[in-house]
Amino acid sequence: MAQNTVNRDEDQLNRSKTELILRLGTYLKPYKLKTFAVICLMLFVMVIGILNPYLLKVAIDTNIKNHDVKGLVLIGVVLLALNSLAMIASKVRWTMISSVTNNILVNIRHELYTHIQKLSFTFFDNRPVGKILARVMGDISALQNLFNQSIQTLIPELLSLVCVTVVMFVLNVKLAIASMSILPFLAVAMFFIETRARKRWDDYRKKRSNLIAFIHEDFSGIKVVQSFAKEKDKEKDFKEKVSVLMGSFMRAVKMNDFFWPLVELSWGVGTVIVFYVGYKLVTSQEIEVGTLIAFSMYIGMFWRPIMNLSNFYNTLISNFSAADRIFDIMDIDPEIISEENAPAIPRINGEVQFRNVTFGYDENSTVLKNVNFTINPGEKIALVGATGAGKTTIVSLLSRFYDPLKGEILVDGKDIKKVDLESYRSQMGIMLQDTFLFSTSIMENIRYGKLNATDEEVIAAAKAVHAHDFIIKMENGYDTDVNERGSRLSLGQRQLISFARALLADPRILILDEATSNIDTHTEKLVQNGIETLLEGRTSFVIAHRLSTIRDCDKIMVIGNGNVEESGTHEELLRLKGHYYKLYMAQYSFINDGA
Repeated sequence: MAQNTVNRDEDQLNRSKTELILRLGTYLKPYKLKTFAVICLMLFVMVIGILNPYLLKVAIDTNIKNHDVKGLVLIGVVLLALNSLAMIASKVRWTMISSVTNNILVNIRHELYTHIQKLSFTFFDNRPVGKILARVMGDISALQNLFNQSIQTLIPELLSLVCVTVVMFVLNVKLAIASMSILPFLAVAMFFIETRARKRWDDYRKKRSNLIAFIHEDFSGIKVVQSFAKEKDKEKDFKEKVSVLMGSFMRAVKMNDFFWPLVELSWGVGTVIVFYVGYKLVTSQEIEVGTLIAFSMYIGMFWRPIMNLSNFYNTLISNFSAADRIFDIMDIDPEIISEENAPAIPRINGEVQFRNVTFGYDENSTVLKNVNFTINPGEKIALVGATGAGKTTIVSLLSRFYDPLKGEILVDGKDIKKVDLESYRSQMGIMLQDTFLFSTSIMENIRYGKLNATDEEVIAAAKAVHAHDFIIKMENGYDTDVNERGSRLSLGQRQLISFARALLADPRILILDEATSNIDTHTEKLVQNGIETLLEGRTSFVIAHRLSTIRDCDKIMVIGNGNVEESGTHEELLRLKGHYYKLYMAQYSFINDGA
């Protein structure tokens, strides 16, 4: 899939109307009893509405004419009681509709959120976060009117239309056919409008997604924006995107606005046709004048549901795009999943093997080529090499964030693709180069490594990495909120908390990707001393550009040109005088020159 940006419209699959309606209809199934109850309440209110004119007719033509005060009072009481019941029924109906609709939206949003969490890194690599948020929040919310009207409008109006149509054919077949003669032309015109309106709503949703992605990216990088004084430039970009969004919305609305006048025009033309045919039938004495008058009343009852259904169809078309965008993501299969009935991996000893592993992030480039190595349990391994050489790729493959294109990765002799993914990852501790903290307290951020950990265990982990001293000096100690992404803390403090979180998980394999890159030299020494005992008995992979931090590793692997170019201890690689020797001497010379 092509890389998406905030300025590029997303690719989208347009499903058929039937497929979307059937698929959306499945979300109504758990609430079919409530939906049936709503329809019954609506029919009850409709019947009372029909009875009102009849009871008024009886009151006027019978009770008032005959001065029957008791009968008039009785009818008044009946009208009051019936309409009070109708008012209560309407209130209950709206409450039930709101409940059903909100529950459906919650279910869809939860299903989409759960599905997205299972998707592979490739999915997130190719999409701005803002565009994902647009689907989880905005597109799902757009379906609310659709479900409201499907319960409130679609079923009752269809039932009403069928009943009126039957009555019209019973009264007179010729007049019934005449009243419906305009429908084929209306259907063709609506299809013409629908195909164009749907494309315009698709475009509107894409532009809306672009705007949300832009806003999310801008606010996430607000420190960079302000530090370079680019507020005016961003404001200009924002106005341009809002203008584009407004234009796409107006184009979609203008096309949708043809629906209502088209139905009204068809109503008028259909009425003229009925009166013309009716006049011919009356003059030829095929029908009585009363039949024509009754039929003229039924024409209104026939076209009113069509008018309401056209409004529902309008809503349907404007929200098809939102449904398409939701199902686009739901139909993406996770690339990294456990095989069916995959066994849970036992407690890991820590032996790691890469066998002829080849990998690339896309079809046009290969990061690793036929990589082979074996790591013994409990060994501390350092990965060094130039930026982009593939160090992080190796630990990402080991963590099974991606699967190799060729070859296999074994842990304790078991192919990690053939064991339960959750049981495997639960025994790994990963501290990535990009430190991420949640917008909650320091205590809860560390506890994320082991959700059932006690406060004492959390504090012990913090002490092990020497984070305890700065934490207790903060305003609320371990209960201090770190703000979004930990913005309240320094880079070094964030990494120490992240380190404590990884250690609390008590992992069998520990991965440290540039874990000490933002820690000052004094703190780094404290951390190194603190983790020595914690690394004992665990296989660990350390990625670091500062070679001074990896001198004591059991094995150092130099990654370059898609493979392991050198492997050995610090002393062995120096004696080899290869790539590692050059890197080490370059850093040593740089430090001496700086001193």
